[in-house]
Amino acid sequence: MAELTQTDLVYSPRWNVLVNWLDFFYQFFLKILRAFAHNPLLYASYSTKAIADGFKPLSVIELPEITAESPIAVEIASEVGEVSSIQRLTVVLDLDETLVSAYETSSLSAALRTQAIEAGLKWFELECISSTKECKGKPKINYVTVFERPGLHEFLEQLSQFAHLILFTAGLEDYARPLVDRIDAKNVLRDRLYRPSTVSTQYGDHVKDLLSASKNMHRTVIVDNNPYSFVLQPLNGIPCVPFSAEQPHDTQLLDFILPLLKQVSEVEDVRPALYERFHMPEWFEKHGIPRSCWTSSQLPEPK
Repeated sequence: MAELTQTDLVYSPRWNVLVNWLDFFYQFFLKILRAFAHNPLLYASYSTKAIADGFKPLSVIELPEITAESPIAVEIASEVGEVSSIQRLTVVLDLDETLVSAYETSSLSAALRTQAIEAGLKWFELECISSTKECKGKPKINYVTVFERPGLHEFLEQLSQFAHLILFTAGLEDYARPLVDRIDAKNVLRDRLYRPSTVSTQYGDHVKDLLSASKNMHRTVIVDNNPYSFVLQPLNGIPCVPFSAEQPHDTQLLDFILPLLKQVSEVEDVRPALYERFHMPEWFEKHGIPRSCWTSSQLPEPK
């Protein structure tokens, strides 16, 4: 090994001093960094500024959960109630081929019955006791098999949350009343109108004059598979596809009718919206029924 020179012996102490100073400063700064890491109060001012610059709090309506007792929730509900001054919608519902499909049990084919039940349609059998007809001195009893339109109960329940519901059928009460008792177990129907409430016109019998259900045609809608039922108020009608036991996968109630009723419930006058959707006056005129057949509750003639 080579021997150390005089130069090495002169500069070695100076180099040691420099190293010691560097080590001192390194340890000093290391302690400062450790103190910041363990004491958040030392950088609280920086953190606060970062939050102020980059954080946007959610508005009240975006809060994921507001309990019923929350003052904010009560205030919002109150404001909504004050803004919404539109009268509650009245929805008139037809029965046969709109909400249900009914068959005399004796005339229902076994094949159709089996097919509908195996496809998942809800059904029940009914005894309808006639108050006017007799058989061997006793009230006549008709046995009826009823198939419910898919989504019926959910449709009625959801619809009742934003509308008054009235059943209006051209059927006789002896038949319709026990049937409606079965499908309206939660009593969401506000009223029921049967055949005696219908009227006859030169264009057909058993016409449903909506004025017998509501005096406000701005906020009244009828859902019926037979357009002639609402010939007196064509601008208030929603024609639906007729339902039968041969349509176990029908989705009219929940996929089409309910969303449309929800939409028109939010406007002051349902008639312009329904006219834009269906153009029922033109449909009636095409079938030989003039505008003069309408009641005075309709919109004025276009100028």
